[in-house]
Amino acid sequence: MPTARTGVPALELRGLWRRFGEKVAVAGIDLVVPAGSFYGLVGPNGAGKTTTLSMATGLLVPDAGQVLVHGQDLWADPVAGKALIGILPDGVKLFDRLTGEQLITYAGLLRGLDRDTVTQRARDLLVAMDLVADARTLVVDYSAGMTKKVALACAMVHAPRLLVLDEPFEAVDPVSAANIRDILAQYVASGGTVIVSSHVMDLVQRMCDHVAVVAGGHVLAAGTVDEVRGGMSLEDRFVELVGGRVAGEGLAWLRTSSD
Repeated sequence: MPTARTGVPALELRGLWRRFGEKVAVAGIDLVVPAGSFYGLVGPNGAGKTTTLSMATGLLVPDAGQVLVHGQDLWADPVAGKALIGILPDGVKLFDRLTGEQLITYAGLLRGLDRDTVTQRARDLLVAMDLVADARTLVVDYSAGMTKKVALACAMVHAPRLLVLDEPFEAVDPVSAANIRDILAQYVASGGTVIVSSHVMDLVQRMCDHVAVVAGGHVLAAGTVDEVRGGMSLEDRFVELVGGRVAGEGLAWLRTSSD
């Protein structure tokens, strides 16, 4: 893995702001992600999660604020900062006319790895992702779960210290999701850090040890999962923090009757 400073957070966001025209998408977000943690980022649609992660990984320039990756200022030296990060964006577009093996190899070469190293790592990742049988199949012909797995392999091929995954389980079947969770758990156990954005509260509660609730471009709560949920389920705590729950009144005509 690339060199990272010990004793500092894997990711630290300081006063991040981002506006799109008149809309403020992120309004002064501060967040500290401990090294070695499995960190969940949850929030309703339009909360600013994807915008925050895009700024945190070098994909979108913030209007204000600072991003530190293992103590390195990402926007002061994007090349050094990005070397520490593996990214799986939401709705990622892949070169899907390559085979799975070719795509992982290409990703490794783009990261500056030599061909022998890339070849070995591509083989290892194909085994880990259970994609060996489809290594020479075009990615365009992959299922949603297979596509997520090969995209994750591309994000991991350079052995990053930090993985940032935006909705990695969306449209993924339960078996593929379980395999991905196992791979991520092993990665964290080996000293890596994972940040995962997800709408599935139960999954975050079971998988993550830290969580932040984001809404309206602000962090409403952050800490360990137990600290944030405060004796409630994470879903109930999330609804309490975010609000907006509708009781479904006005649908009396939908109720069944024994008459």
